[in-house]
Amino acid sequence: MLSYILRRCFYAIFVLFGVATVVFLITRLTGDPVAIMLTPDATVEQEQALRHSLGMDKPVMEQYVIYIWNLLQLNFGVSLRYGESTLQLIMERMPATIQLAGAALLFSLVIAIPAGIISAIKRGTVIEKGLMSFIVLGQSMPVFWVGILLVLLFSVQWRIFPTGGIGGISHLVLPAFALGIHLLALVARLLRSSLIEALDSDYIRTARAKGLVSRVVISKHALRNCLLPVITIVGLEIGSLLGGSVVTETVFAWPGVGQLLVQSIYNRDYPLVQGAIIILAAIFVLVNLIVDICYVLVDPRIQYK
Repeated sequence: MLSYILRRCFYAIFVLFGVATVVFLITRLTGDPVAIMLTPDATVEQEQALRHSLGMDKPVMEQYVIYIWNLLQLNFGVSLRYGESTLQLIMERMPATIQLAGAALLFSLVIAIPAGIISAIKRGTVIEKGLMSFIVLGQSMPVFWVGILLVLLFSVQWRIFPTGGIGGISHLVLPAFALGIHLLALVARLLRSSLIEALDSDYIRTARAKGLVSRVVISKHALRNCLLPVITIVGLEIGSLLGGSVVTETVFAWPGVGQLLVQSIYNRDYPLVQGAIIILAAIFVLVNLIVDICYVLVDPRIQYK
């Protein structure tokens, strides 16, 4: 296991290097930040002076080499917009993003796992059809549309929850629901199909023939064998929750990394865009490594070499 983890960390370096290279090239295609930072009546001398102070008068390849060298020293640069350390700005917003993603994950799993189990056990009944209708509906609706609809209904029309911003639990309910509804539907459908297949297996029929009660058969035999695909999806979706919170944070004015990333794109703040994307990519790689380790904990038959 240790050698596998070290090998995965070695591969992660190349992944992050690729991400850093791509985001560096793409940000240079979005436009010139100097044009935004200067007033319309700025002189050519002022423009050249600002470009020199930002290091943008150098050739692109030289800028790239400096950028990679700084990354190797964990130096993400200084924000062009705020004049502060990029890493510090991202870390200040990261707790809000993790709070939102964690709440969305908890909300989706608390509902999805019982819904998937019940729909598998009650297949062909009215209960199963009702649950699956709700699940399919949730998976079909885009996040931004759900967010706007929730604000219109629960904030503007009924005034139950605040329209946006960060605060207590009441501020977290709507954005967590909007962000987690897709994962809820995905996990519930996957768990239902896996559990139906497991319940029709020979080892389940053998367990029932031994006289085990249905609860024990489902929880200790069928459900455990169905968790591997669920863990895979949840691991992948954690990265999507962090990245997908960009839309949710924008709709609900949630002061997280996603909202900061959108603002930095509008401002053509190269260092901030690059830093935010690289850190989110690093989190995604780390989560996938943790998921692979969880495989062994769930199914001891899996071995990594």
